[in-house]
Amino acid sequence: MDAYTPRTRTGTRKKNLGLSQKEYTKITGTIASVRRHRHPTDDLEDEIDPRNHLSPNGHSKSHNDSSFIAETSFVRAPLNSRVGSNTSVPKPKGKGRQESLDRVPLDIQEALMLEDLLFVLSGIEGTYITYHPDYSLEDDDPLQGIRFTVAPSLDSSLSDLVERILPLGTYYTAIFAFIEQRSHLEFGLVNHALCAAIREMLRDYQTLLSQLEHAFNTSPSFSLQKLWFYVHPTVHTLSLIYQLVLELATADDPGNDLSSESSSSDEDAEEAARNEALGLGGAKLKAVLSEINKADIGSGLPGGSGIAVKGGEVLTIIYERMQNMSGDPTATTIYGKLLKQAGKPYVEMLRDWVSKGRLVDPYEELLVKESKFIDRGILEVDYTDEYWERRYTLRDGSISPGSSKRHQAGVPPPRTVGGRLPGGACIPPLLESWKHKILLAGKYLNVIRECGIDMNKGKAAFDEDLSMDDEKFYEFIEDAYSHANKTLLQLLLKDQELIPRLRSLKRYFFLSQSSFLTHLLDLASTELRKSSKSASVAKLQSLLDLALNTDVIGEDALYREDLKVTIAESGLYDFLLKVVTVSGVVKPEESGGGEEEVKKEKEEKKPMQAIDAMTFDYNVKFPLSLVISRKTILRYQLLFRFLLHLKHVEQALSSMWAEQKTTPWRCAVPNHPEFAGWRLRVCLLRARMLSFIQQILAFVTFEVLEPNWHALEAKLDKVVTVDQLLRDHVDFLDTCLKESMLTSSKLLKACSKLIVVCQTFAFYSASFTKSANQAIAAAAEDPISDPSKAKRWDVLNKFETNFNHWFQVHLDCVQFYASSDNVSLLPLVVRLNSVKVA
Repeated sequence: MDAYTPRTRTGTRKKNLGLSQKEYTKITGTIASVRRHRHPTDDLEDEIDPRNHLSPNGHSKSHNDSSFIAETSFVRAPLNSRVGSNTSVPKPKGKGRQESLDRVPLDIQEALMLEDLLFVLSGIEGTYITYHPDYSLEDDDPLQGIRFTVAPSLDSSLSDLVERILPLGTYYTAIFAFIEQRSHLEFGLVNHALCAAIREMLRDYQTLLSQLEHAFNTSPSFSLQKLWFYVHPTVHTLSLIYQLVLELATADDPGNDLSSESSSSDEDAEEAARNEALGLGGAKLKAVLSEINKADIGSGLPGGSGIAVKGGEVLTIIYERMQNMSGDPTATTIYGKLLKQAGKPYVEMLRDWVSKGRLVDPYEELLVKESKFIDRGILEVDYTDEYWERRYTLRDGSISPGSSKRHQAGVPPPRTVGGRLPGGACIPPLLESWKHKILLAGKYLNVIRECGIDMNKGKAAFDEDLSMDDEKFYEFIEDAYSHANKTLLQLLLKDQELIPRLRSLKRYFFLSQSSFLTHLLDLASTELRKSSKSASVAKLQSLLDLALNTDVIGEDALYREDLKVTIAESGLYDFLLKVVTVSGVVKPEESGGGEEEVKKEKEEKKPMQAIDAMTFDYNVKFPLSLVISRKTILRYQLLFRFLLHLKHVEQALSSMWAEQKTTPWRCAVPNHPEFAGWRLRVCLLRARMLSFIQQILAFVTFEVLEPNWHALEAKLDKVVTVDQLLRDHVDFLDTCLKESMLTSSKLLKACSKLIVVCQTFAFYSASFTKSANQAIAAAAEDPISDPSKAKRWDVLNKFETNFNHWFQVHLDCVQFYASSDNVSLLPLVVRLNSVKVA
């Protein structure tokens, strides 16, 4: 818009309005000086600002020209005259301003202060109330607020009152900057809701300012005292919000910049020169890095943990401030309202999780996190129960209500200031005691949803507006948890028939009714004598199906198709020893020592027989695979292989007993007493070995498995939560493994050596019979000259020595553990003493 130019006046009038040569020179010199020192962007303003348009005679118009003042009053808003001024242009300060205020009457000073205060309360710099000399818009943190200072020449009676009102401007600018910054997407829904609530409170403050400006423009009696009267309650309110904003802004870790600065200052000259030569040092690079750090801090990004202040951490800070200032009713009201409004998206996410099992958390603010790479397909090959334990977890790493253990993986480090966990890992104090129920409710519903069952619980409750400080919210969580728990328990126990499944596992793996196994061992005796690599799994499977079809009736017939034969890659005792001796410490390899150990292992490692590697597997479908998982099936397999080995050795020793009822062992040799004594020693050793195997087998089945199974059945009848069911099942298997001596390396080593000695002795059955026949034939010719006498006694003595040695070691270990940490071994001590030779 062109500048307004008044109509042409008479010549006499025009002469009076002209400038003298001296005045013209003074004005042009002042303009040139200002142009030399002002900001470059002011050139653009000169082009568009009507104040800089030239007059028809080519001279620059003065800002005091009445035509210019009249025009700007029409074209521009009153407040824009303050906003449009560039803060970098130097303004007259100090002595000149002080002299101007000293010459101004007191009532005029008050009016000037009122006008400036109305601008300052909106965050705009006034004429006599300006930015503090130490404040810089470019360098200072906007979240700290703008600091203002009053002209020192102001009358002291007014200055005190103005100083009381000035903090409002600082509070307002800091809060407004916080709203602008934390409304960005990366700060999450809780911060967005908090900014919306604070913006609503600022709207009331802005309404108050407009009313005060109206009173200033219309009421001649409006004074500083009245202004203070109206804004006094607001000072406390905004100060509370300002303190909250400051705590939220400074909750991030500030330590990185300080440490980098201190480390750079301590850098020695040689390292600095090397970095400079490599292009890694120098003032320019450091300046760029410093600017990046400042930009990160200014944008609200954290300095240490890598996670912004969002989600549960924001709610925790608000709640802690509300608790710390509980004696202030205003603070309780303000923070309570902010907590309720900021917690709305958090509560909505929680309600969606506990009532439908859906986790909608785009900014990772909720206390529950999801590992999307883990799905139910992993249950087929997972031996660590990752689907149940790691698919959905708490961000703070806590595992169970009664355990102090925590998952360390994926848990962010705590803040250096305050020590709380950052972001969503910080659980609001109001939800701390409910976090496990919240997690489990959603986990249960996810299992139910993946089974194809639709969950509509909580539709009516969703119509209610709930908050974290509302008792109905926690009743809602309790109801949702109970409903999800009961539904999943019903699904597992009734619909999926969990108890009959576990009974079939007991029959197949614990050999409670093992007639099918005896039949299988008889049918597959030829195949099981082969090496584990050459045995046919398909043939063994067909023989198992034949044995099951012949011997299994009733409930066993329902699940026999789920039982499969597999061949393990390693021996039972080797595998168990590796498991129980794992220490988690990597020892440094000595020179040549590692190669020698590997060579020794290769020499000692012999091909396993199929009977030593055979085991059963059991197929179950989701959701039963949560209870009967790969983790639990592995435990069943370890116990089954132990029982199978005992059964096999018992069967071999029994066959040896049957063979020793033949003529070479029963015929009388009166003229060969040495041979009769050898036969008696062989039969006695075989009887002791058979007695030992039977005592171990009886102890494991009758003293360990049966009592623990009945205890598990009693617990399952009273189970109330799915987690308790899973825990009881795993505890049952772990107890069975421990009481069966499969978790102690010393017991395991002694027991395995004894069983191997018995098995090897049974393999020598044919050799012993052959030696007996040779001795009988030699006795018929010449009893004195028996060529095989020394050899057969040597073999027998070796067996006796080995058996007696390891039996004593095993007995000592059992007695030691029975008296210390495994009281359940006491019955085994009594049983083994019956085998011991006096």
